[in-house]
Amino acid sequence: MSDSTNPTDTLTSGGSPDPAGASAGPAGRKNRQVVPPEDRYATELAFLAAHDPGPRPPGWLLTPRAVVTFVMGSGGEALGLPKGVRPGAGIPVRLVIEQKFVGERALVERCVVTLAGERGLLLVGEPGTAKSLLSELLSAAVCGTSALTVQGTAGTTEDQLKYGWNYALLLAQGPTEQALVPSPVLTAMTRGAVARVEEVTRCLPEVQDSLVSLLSERRIAVPELAGGEGSQLHAAPGFTLIATANLRDRGVSEMSAALKRRFNFETVGPIGDADVETALVRSQSRAAVERAGTAYQVDDAVLEALVTAFRDLRDGRSAEGWEVERPSTVMSTAEAVSVAGSLGLAAAFFPGDRDVLSLLPGHLLGVVRKDDPADAARLLGYWDGPVRRRAEQGSATWRALWELRSVLEG
Repeated sequence: MSDSTNPTDTLTSGGSPDPAGASAGPAGRKNRQVVPPEDRYATELAFLAAHDPGPRPPGWLLTPRAVVTFVMGSGGEALGLPKGVRPGAGIPVRLVIEQKFVGERALVERCVVTLAGERGLLLVGEPGTAKSLLSELLSAAVCGTSALTVQGTAGTTEDQLKYGWNYALLLAQGPTEQALVPSPVLTAMTRGAVARVEEVTRCLPEVQDSLVSLLSERRIAVPELAGGEGSQLHAAPGFTLIATANLRDRGVSEMSAALKRRFNFETVGPIGDADVETALVRSQSRAAVERAGTAYQVDDAVLEALVTAFRDLRDGRSAEGWEVERPSTVMSTAEAVSVAGSLGLAAAFFPGDRDVLSLLPGHLLGVVRKDDPADAARLLGYWDGPVRRRAEQGSATWRALWELRSVLEG
């Protein structure tokens, strides 16, 4: 915030009168562990809609540029409403937009262009790289809701991507438009909104293929209503679909070539900068601990060691260039946040029992053994390599971790 700015006119998203959104209400927020972005950042969305009055694709609440700003933030700069624009109730005239996704701005811009062209967007990457978060943020900014979502599993059926029936009405009246129960995807089609399909490659191939005609013809046929107006349900302008897929699940249910052609692929990679990743782990784990009603007590040295270990094991090479045998488990930023949160909760609820740093090896062992118990040996090899070398170079933190090697032998 500059010195010339009136502090009563400028708010960060965290300092807004209702950071979770006016529609949520105080009681509603207390009853939700996770507040969706359209509610949490309602003030930002309303502000950006007024801030940038430029042209918008059909059905969009914000301009494409404003969508990128919503996701990537305003870089700490307080944006102001244009002259003559009167803010609505609860909307400030100046606002700092919070950065919500840590990644390349160019990636987000490509995603926005894809959606503006009403083409399907497929976000791929390793687990824990914030693909779902990005899809939520994009859908909330484009159409005002991230809730039109189907979670892909081996049990996902075609009905969940198209439509089902209210069987009580079906038995009483036969197939009618009133008896039809739309899927989240069909609801998005008729509204001209964004639908989301999480983990699309976990759906069976025949279920995935139901998306092919939907994305190419932009309509769903309802044979049960043949001859009536409801026999063809058409997509309204603005409809599109965001899907996510983990690279580790590529062999679960490989997408057909026909379905792949209906999407633009964008790869969401891990965070490249160690300092940025450490800052994210700190802020996210701090928020998790504070939600539990206690203070955050993990110091920076522990966080830096945690993030360094995750990055070394993820990359297969330490920051110094030493070779590291990578475990089969994905050492994602999301896992690092989970471990940091656990350390913070342990420090808060069991104060004085032991040093927080002493808990780190055990938590790392729990992470690397998720996919393959044999990965415990790889973690031990990491201790005998980079951890030992850093200890020998005089680092107090890494010397303390080296002395905890016996924890990994149990």
